[in-house]
Amino acid sequence: MRPMSYGTMAVDWEQRVDFTRLREERLARVQRMLKESSMGALLCFDNHNIRYITATHIGTWAMDKLARFTLLPQDDAPLLWDFGSAARHHQLYCPWLGERSRAGISTMRGSMPGDRAVDVARKIRVELEERGLLGEPLGVDAIELPVLFALQAEGITVVDGQALMQEARKLKTHDEITLINMSCMMVDAAYEELYRTMRPGVRESECVGVVSKVLYDLGSEYVEGVNAISGERCNPHPHLFSDRNLRPGDPAYFDIIHSYMGYKTCYYRTFAIGSASPALVDAYKRCRDLLDTALSMIKPGVTTAEVVKIWPRAEEFGFPNEEAAFALQFGHGVGLSHWEKPVFSRLVSLDHPEVIEEGMVFALETFWPATDGWSAARIEEQLVVTADGCEILTRFPAEELLVAGSHYYTAAGALPTTRDIQSNLNVYLDGLNGASSGNGTVAHGPVRDGIVAGAQSAAS
Repeated sequence: MRPMSYGTMAVDWEQRVDFTRLREERLARVQRMLKESSMGALLCFDNHNIRYITATHIGTWAMDKLARFTLLPQDDAPLLWDFGSAARHHQLYCPWLGERSRAGISTMRGSMPGDRAVDVARKIRVELEERGLLGEPLGVDAIELPVLFALQAEGITVVDGQALMQEARKLKTHDEITLINMSCMMVDAAYEELYRTMRPGVRESECVGVVSKVLYDLGSEYVEGVNAISGERCNPHPHLFSDRNLRPGDPAYFDIIHSYMGYKTCYYRTFAIGSASPALVDAYKRCRDLLDTALSMIKPGVTTAEVVKIWPRAEEFGFPNEEAAFALQFGHGVGLSHWEKPVFSRLVSLDHPEVIEEGMVFALETFWPATDGWSAARIEEQLVVTADGCEILTRFPAEELLVAGSHYYTAAGALPTTRDIQSNLNVYLDGLNGASSGNGTVAHGPVRDGIVAGAQSAAS
């Protein structure tokens, strides 16, 4: 069954996302993997892991605090410690937790006194002792050093639990795939509004505002980030937005990262403002070809190493090594976190290949710098792996470079949308750089040996 996208309301006349099933299947998967591990229990401070295990959420403001924590013992249900009022709320409105939701706070990234760490460790020791698990290794996903030291002082052996959670979250359930697809649907709409908005003079920061409004209006839970990069900022890729104004002929690419019911997107698109230079058009074609070649390989059984081998080495597009070019020709899992397993990169995948499996959801993204030295193209598609291939979830058109902003007209007709930003390189008259030929054909570039470089019909 292909991924579905629904309205965001609950209805009685259509089966949509089954949140009870979502909650139960996620927890069962972690419990099964914990049972198969050497760990006696799993302690999580990362809010994404807490949500996966307990189906609780108290707002994105809490994401970087490491304040809340959940303990999942072997053969048992999870316990959750949270802000007191939130813990009471969970007791009332999260019946799957009930009295297992308790008041308790860690050190809030060191802003609280050190005895908070001791309190956390004692709470965990009590629960492990009651279940005969104190002598078993305790897996932890992310931890502050004072809490680590306090756990060790209580005689608890702490081991890596993050790897288990990454493995548990690697394959998505039916309801997770539906939520990710709906999250992508919202970004489709954001790109549509962005395409209609962009024109010379609009700032990158205004573009971020347009995207954010569309997403929040549609029901986004959190706009984690919008990279908005234009003009000379496109190469090298800075991975953030600024207050730069769009100009005619600019390249502009965007990455939209947000979550719906916790499930993220990572979704790049590249545009040209008013017109595109031949150099940008060529870069876009190369970027798209790298992406399409990789997408054509995706199916169960293929490894990440096989995919990245078809991507160019860092030295082939202007970087000294793979670490310097990291995340430009790239792929990564997407779920409750923006980055999950599997990872596709020449930096790591050749030596540490991962096998692609049905039910994985990940994004593949490519980059190519233009020959003009400052333009570049960036494209990304998010997909779900099916039994015999993959289905792309990101639907805003990207097969060819889109031109946004005003379409200009001259006395002879439409101004071509492929043209150099330097006007003297776009026209040809009587053997010299000059004006339009008047028949709808414009010659691009200077005359060399009687031939004009890059001639193109305005009708095309």
